[in-house]
Amino acid sequence: MRDGVQLATDVYGAGREAPAPTVLARLPYDKNSRYVFFDRIAERFTAHGYVVVVQDVRGKFRSQGRTLGWTGEVDDGYDTLEWIVRQPWSDGTVGMFGDSYYGFTQWSAVSSQHPALRAIVPRVTSTTNAPGIATYDAGAGRQPLWLEGATYQAQVWTDNHIHEFEVDFSRRPLIAAYEEAFAAIGKRSAGFDLVVGGIPLDPYNGPHPYDARPVPVLHCAGWFDNLGTAHLRDYEELAKRPGWAAVQYLIADTIDHENYFLEDAPATPESDHMVSVEALERKLDSYTGPAIEFFDVFLKGAAHPDTLPRVRWKLGHVGWRTAAGWPLPEARATELYLTDPAAASGTVPGGGLAPRPDDRAESGQWRYDPDDLVPSAATDTFLQLREHADERRTLDRDDVLVFTGAAATRPLDLAGPVHAVLHVESTAPTYDLFVRLLDLAPDGTARLILRGCAQADRPGEVEIALGHTGYRVRPGHRLALMIAGSDFPNHLPNSGSLESPWLATTPKASLQHLRTGAAHPSRLCLTVLPDSGDGGEGGGPR
Repeated sequence: MRDGVQLATDVYGAGREAPAPTVLARLPYDKNSRYVFFDRIAERFTAHGYVVVVQDVRGKFRSQGRTLGWTGEVDDGYDTLEWIVRQPWSDGTVGMFGDSYYGFTQWSAVSSQHPALRAIVPRVTSTTNAPGIATYDAGAGRQPLWLEGATYQAQVWTDNHIHEFEVDFSRRPLIAAYEEAFAAIGKRSAGFDLVVGGIPLDPYNGPHPYDARPVPVLHCAGWFDNLGTAHLRDYEELAKRPGWAAVQYLIADTIDHENYFLEDAPATPESDHMVSVEALERKLDSYTGPAIEFFDVFLKGAAHPDTLPRVRWKLGHVGWRTAAGWPLPEARATELYLTDPAAASGTVPGGGLAPRPDDRAESGQWRYDPDDLVPSAATDTFLQLREHADERRTLDRDDVLVFTGAAATRPLDLAGPVHAVLHVESTAPTYDLFVRLLDLAPDGTARLILRGCAQADRPGEVEIALGHTGYRVRPGHRLALMIAGSDFPNHLPNSGSLESPWLATTPKASLQHLRTGAAHPSRLCLTVLPDSGDGGEGGGPR
């Protein structure tokens, strides 16, 4: 690099007679690990005529330099691209590929504006998740702190290694559990300290990627990814910008962050790519195939861009579809209003989801108890679909509100953004709102479709983005909306006061009130297809 630091780098497929285009990945998770399986990925790219370059980023594994994520990637990306184009096996063109943080390093390289970068394929990532502090819905306003993100900082970004340790979430103050881990390691995570201090990082010392030179982008997003909302925000923002709009492509699949599929959920030993070699090989074909097709167009010029669908999206429980853009022009917004909130704190079905609000004003309430927190939908949201847990027991808790719609008589296809608008007040000076949209099956099982959260410090209307989805609610199934005051251990519990939740030793309980009715129209806002089903009758609310 320009400052003399050396970054450990592997090159696959360089022994060709003629220079070739390069596919670059820069990551912090050990370029030679089973976790990122780049030996197998490289086999697929090199078989199609590409050189593959894989690099441990600064301060990770075999690379030199300070360990601090989301910093320095613009310059290091530029310098790596410059190194590549000076090699005899390079034809001077580079594309980048990869998930999560190695999607972020792609956006950093875009910010560097190196002329050799001709296309990127960022998967399950975003431009705005730096430094992974706020939540999976980065950029959506003030939100509860994503405790998983803080733990990630502590485990991944302490030094060159990854330190796996169990966090004792019963400790008060909670910060003490992490301090014990750092004492045992003998080092601190600078990134974690920034999280606790609420100090943001500016990851781009060049222009924000939105303002950089446009390059073709194949966004590979997941409906169940914990960064999915932020990823779709990148796509929508760039699709509106001159220069960028013409080169935006989207693949949206029914996957979570670790590439587990809805159709295989919950995973079995035979379908789990983390344990099965056969499952991994099957996954890698669908994982790399679209990127190879994309690079063949934009790195090799082997086909015209018009041969690529602008949008490929999977409708959960149905299959793949194509479109000219996203959201779909034929999709329409519809609203379901929360009714009978007094019944919502009981067992399922609780309150209702109706096409019109009640004329009369009503209210319901739920408690926030820091000694009895509402369990998260998954203990690890990166692996949401590996377990795809049944949440019925959570719905029946007396400290959550649940509203259910009528059973679908025809398929109801959700296709686009979803958000909730809630009218809430609290006895606490600050309170958290966690919302989950679930599929309630005829047998009573309840499985997650989408989720979102917000933090508020005053009474009134709160809008909560749940993200985008492509999902079929099948006949006999119902939508269920759950509202809670905690989501643990995914998120840091609220202190119930103005005290830092990291330092609170006696967090305070509180009571929240939800208002409904025409004067306070708390509601669920959906995007649906007007004619659901495979050529059959429509199934959307009318």
